[in-house]
Amino acid sequence: MNKIVGVGETILDILFKNNQPVAAVAGGSSFNSIISVGRAGVPCAFVGYTGADVVGQQTIDFMHKNGVSTEYFQVLKEEKSAVSLAFLNEQGDASYVFYKQPPFTPDGWKAPALAQNDILLLSSYYAICQGTRPMITSLQEQAAKAGAIVYYDLNFRRSHAPELEALLPAILSNFRQSTVVRGSADDFEIMYGTRDARRIYQEHIQDYCPLFICTAGANQVEVCTPDAHYTFQAPHINNVVSTVGAGDSFNAGFSCALIWQGITKEMLPRLTEEQWQKLIGTACLFAGNACQSTENYITQGFHPFV
Repeated sequence: MNKIVGVGETILDILFKNNQPVAAVAGGSSFNSIISVGRAGVPCAFVGYTGADVVGQQTIDFMHKNGVSTEYFQVLKEEKSAVSLAFLNEQGDASYVFYKQPPFTPDGWKAPALAQNDILLLSSYYAICQGTRPMITSLQEQAAKAGAIVYYDLNFRRSHAPELEALLPAILSNFRQSTVVRGSADDFEIMYGTRDARRIYQEHIQDYCPLFICTAGANQVEVCTPDAHYTFQAPHINNVVSTVGAGDSFNAGFSCALIWQGITKEMLPRLTEEQWQKLIGTACLFAGNACQSTENYITQGFHPFV
């Protein structure tokens, strides 16, 4: 079985509802994805670092518990583990306050060797900020040489909007190096002032990456390819508790589905609507499950085929 490799930050998310703390969970965009991958039973590893403190040790223990390799995850004595406060509204959507240092490429970092049709998961500010570019570009080069699939989720937050002009070269470089680009309508409204998936694809994506997925929360999921445009309705989710890890779990579900269905990098540009439906359907099931708890990932024992 091919493996999935995530790279990114780790952060302790403290969740508040009605201004009272209700949970504290390990988080981080790619980290959330890779925990869902591990819980789904797909071989995986995470590349990153944390501080040598109580939060950092809890993060490592949590990765071990959930089947994620920590061989490529560093503990840095001089670093403090990051913390965020996530304030949930009545719909389970969050607004954040972050307490963390700017991400960087640590000395002596390493990553597992990527093989053909392995999947490299990149996302969020970590994939575009200046400090981590040496690590990200190196991993992208390794993926290209190996024939691995690169799945890039923008996850572009409004707090970074003032930096957009400076970050755009890195974003476009990531588009160019990716097999699949995924973003939410919210991301693109911040970046380009539109939520129109076809327009976003035609004006901003297709010259760099041929495959584009645009999600819109509980609404539709659109897929754009050079030859087709597909629209799928996200299933209704009852009892939404938190949407913090929904998009990250969507990424995990899509990546796991590629491996479970035996879809290779070479096959991706030629998928039928039915094949896309199965991939997006699995991704939505992962996202929906993650919404039903205060955790940022699918629940233990969840499997979309059970």
